[in-house]
Amino acid sequence: MSKLLHFKMYVLALLFFPVMAFAQGNISGTVTDGTSNLPLPGANVIIKGTATGTTSDFDGKFSLNVDSFPVTLVFSSLGYETLEYTANQAGDINITMSESLTALEEVVITGLAGSTKRSNLANTVASISPEELAGVTMQSGFDSALTGKFTGAEIKANSGAPGGGISMKLRGVTSIFGDQQPLFIVDGVYVDNSSISLGNNIVSAAAGGGNPSNTQDDASNRIADIDPEDIESVDILKGASAAAIYGSRAAGGVVIIKTKRGKMGKPKINFSQTVGLRSPTQLLGLRDWDANEISAFGGDPNAPLRDYEAELFDHTRVSSTTRFSTSGATDNTDYFFGTTYKNEPGLVDNTGYEKMSVRLNVGQKFTDWLDLYVTSNYINSTSDRGFFNNGNANRTIGYALAFTYPWEDLSPVDGAYPAGGAGSNVLETVAITTNREKVNRFIGSATSNIQLLTTDSQSLKLVLEGGFDQYTLRTTSIFPKELTYFRSATSLGGVAISGTTINTNYNLSAFLVHNYNLDNGLSFTTQVGSFLQDFNRNTVITIATGLNGSQTNLGQSTNVATQQTIRPQRDKGFFVQEEINFEDKIIGTFGIRGDKSTNNGDANKMYYYPKANLAINLHNFDFWDVDFLSYLKPRIAYGEAGRFSNFNDRFSLMNAEFIDGTSGLSPANLRGNPDVGPERQKELEYGLDFGLLDRRLNFEVTIYNKKIDDLLIQADVPTSSGFTAKVVNAGALENKGVEIGFNGSIIDKDDFTWDTGIKWWKNKSEMTRLDVPSFTEGGFAASLGTFLIQEGKSATQIVGTYDATAYTAEEIAARDPEGDGFFVYGNAEPDFQMSWSNQFSYKNFDLSFLWHWKKGGDNINLTTLLYDLAGTTWDYDDTGLDPSGALANGPYRAGQAFVNPDPVIEDAGYLRLREIGLYYTLPEGLIKHTKRVRVGISGRNLINIFDYNSYDPEASNFGNNVLANNVEVTPYPASKFVNFHINVNF
Repeated sequence: MSKLLHFKMYVLALLFFPVMAFAQGNISGTVTDGTSNLPLPGANVIIKGTATGTTSDFDGKFSLNVDSFPVTLVFSSLGYETLEYTANQAGDINITMSESLTALEEVVITGLAGSTKRSNLANTVASISPEELAGVTMQSGFDSALTGKFTGAEIKANSGAPGGGISMKLRGVTSIFGDQQPLFIVDGVYVDNSSISLGNNIVSAAAGGGNPSNTQDDASNRIADIDPEDIESVDILKGASAAAIYGSRAAGGVVIIKTKRGKMGKPKINFSQTVGLRSPTQLLGLRDWDANEISAFGGDPNAPLRDYEAELFDHTRVSSTTRFSTSGATDNTDYFFGTTYKNEPGLVDNTGYEKMSVRLNVGQKFTDWLDLYVTSNYINSTSDRGFFNNGNANRTIGYALAFTYPWEDLSPVDGAYPAGGAGSNVLETVAITTNREKVNRFIGSATSNIQLLTTDSQSLKLVLEGGFDQYTLRTTSIFPKELTYFRSATSLGGVAISGTTINTNYNLSAFLVHNYNLDNGLSFTTQVGSFLQDFNRNTVITIATGLNGSQTNLGQSTNVATQQTIRPQRDKGFFVQEEINFEDKIIGTFGIRGDKSTNNGDANKMYYYPKANLAINLHNFDFWDVDFLSYLKPRIAYGEAGRFSNFNDRFSLMNAEFIDGTSGLSPANLRGNPDVGPERQKELEYGLDFGLLDRRLNFEVTIYNKKIDDLLIQADVPTSSGFTAKVVNAGALENKGVEIGFNGSIIDKDDFTWDTGIKWWKNKSEMTRLDVPSFTEGGFAASLGTFLIQEGKSATQIVGTYDATAYTAEEIAARDPEGDGFFVYGNAEPDFQMSWSNQFSYKNFDLSFLWHWKKGGDNINLTTLLYDLAGTTWDYDDTGLDPSGALANGPYRAGQAFVNPDPVIEDAGYLRLREIGLYYTLPEGLIKHTKRVRVGISGRNLINIFDYNSYDPEASNFGNNVLANNVEVTPYPASKFVNFHINVNF
């Protein structure tokens, strides 16, 4: 028995030894991207139910020791659907991961070398996909494509002129005298978004009428150069809590743009053609003249009445946009090539926008540990913008049109235009003047990832990045001697203006990124880096007057004057950031940035900007058992950012002078301040994100408090010093706001889907400290409406003078408690804004539209006032404005001019159908050699509902000056667009 027992045990051991031997072993394999078929580095491979795991290396390969089988492995990576795989034995496996279709799993760029899943974010980083950006309708430029598509923003077109021009602020006013525009970064390049004067003030005299600003000549800004068709994603860091890692460049927020790359598979070719129709949003019309009124103005009551507004603006223009792109990728190389040609005539004759953009992006993987990605973009554009906005000499088109009477005959006789009663002839100005911007621009970047260390639990890589942005802007303004207002011997005798701006930016940075995963579920991502940024802008404007005959050459003139403005700046610094993630349950981040700049009073002083945030995904905890809530994430974030002082704030400016016939210098009005520093911003943001019905309904609620300290203010100094003012850090303001977002998949069937999104946001500002006396800023005069910067009040309040005889002492005491002679008449800040987007798909049809509602927010409408003063207003004889009922609208407004600005401060709210598009995809295979053919019709700004008494509430006489972007003076009229599309994929 004993021998038999031993024999049986021996046989059992032989039978079970292989099983026991294979109960532990090694699983290895490769993780690939299901879309591109490229290896997927950095994917997490975890044994389910444990903290044991590894990550895939640069080639997507992984290796993991397993104690027993069967075992379930969980594969996860940013932007991909989590996948589980059950292995019954050791060996090699291949895993293919699919890109996530859930917005919560999309990768969001959070700055410099960082990105994270949206579900782990502690901030409301807004993301715009290429379909949202330019997939519904054709956009004139990148700037116009953003409006109404994310919370916390106020984006306004400065005018309707072709070629772009917007002002944009994120989460309220962040400066009084500084630039409030956000920082734009394209593929790691800090791109310039300046709006540069054309020098037309010598003709318009705009700066001589109460506001010396040289930004009144309707210049475009340079972000309009970016082609929206090239863009893969846009992430917007709206406040310091998200953008602190960008330090002194982040006070206005940061817009991070990534352009397209090639994907694995056969080469893809795309061709699209769009033909558009442009027409005015609305025209204002003529006053209802009668014979007595015409006679009273000295006109001939029997003369035919001409509608010069319609002759100038009532046109339908045909535009075209042609687009070609090709892309592809192999195991080691990817490429994307795209080119766009756009021709967009303006409403006004001899105006329009023409642009060609060419992009080539190439990525190359050299070894397992080294790759290089290079982007390049060349843009050539020409914008003829017309001669609009303010003009105190009655020479700009809109200004002169107000004083042009319909019984005048302004048509040329034998080739010569009559003068007209306005002081200039609008038909002549349109026909023979030139106001042109020409841009040649190159934007390029190079990024290299060097893998220094890869193990089962950690990785370390070095990221080297460089960016370059250079453009040459050539502006040409020609006002020939034959113009009626230059025929006099005492006039300027014709003007030719030539401007050249060469702007060169480059940025260099180096980052170390370390990922470390512990067995207890904790993971750490450490980033440390340094950077160098150099900016140089050189503008030369040459003005020639007294032109010889019909010559427009600068040398063929009597007088030549030259202005040169050089703006150099160099910034240096570092940043450190640590992200700690516990199983996607608790995610915390903290970091600090330090930077210094030649713009500061002390160029060697380092300023520091910390950040910290925390997000808790309650639904990922084991105790979570709330079926109706798909997820719940409370979050909190804090960050600091800043804005460098302006280049010339630290210097005492000098004026060129002739002294006893010798060239010399004399002090200008502004005294330099060697102690001036950056404006500093602190933001605290709270939020709650949650989803219902298996994430079909998703909500995002955010409350923020943003405090700006050390505001740059121009303070008066004793005139005995030889100066009148200097820039000091002497104020503080606060913005409080709420942002609410909702997106839902309402219907999701095989042949019909409906997705919708609602966004609602509001902001309120207050000047919390002012170390100088209250002052007015931004308008032309208090009698016409202006801003009053006053402690304890809104930074965007609009005030003005009043007629003391029209009010009782009690009324004056209530409305003017400070006794400064001002009433508050309005506020430029909207009450709130809201947008509603919808996407319907039925079989091969797609319908999308976007409504945008801006409630409240006032404009200073000086266009209507000018028409009133001329007696030509479209509603001149209507009634309803005069409280006494004695006067019609026109006489009432004109009678209040320069005393009571209340009639010209108007509600600039609107309800606007921003975009709508209907498309049909032809059945596959219908057209030979094509993969997909799509045709459609779309529109922009087709429905516009507002009570504002001018062409459009979106207008700014002062360009992208955000504080004063609600002052209107005879702008280029706004347009609506209808587009016809065909898109073919091969």
